[in-house]
Amino acid sequence: MFLIWWIIVGLIAGWITGKIMKGSGYGALMDIVVGIVGAIVGGWIMRMLGFAAAGGLIYTIIVAVFGAVALTLVIRLLSGRKVA
Repeated sequence: MFLIWWIIVGLIAGWITGKIMKGSGYGALMDIVVGIVGAIVGGWIMRMLGFAAAGGLIYTIIVAVFGAVALTLVIRLLSGRKVA
């Protein structure tokens, strides 16, 4: 069940990140990967800022989107692609 939770959060966060960053998207599988990695990055950033890691689905998706947007921004800056 835990794996399904991460896949759902990753897909939603990856899709929202694609819309926010105005890209063509990476496809469903890569959206899931970007969302899951974004959740990890977002969780790490939130812990560094002092926020608790407890929350429900909405909190998890918001943190995952935050992390995925930050991750996508860094990747685009390093690769020389258009940021916005």
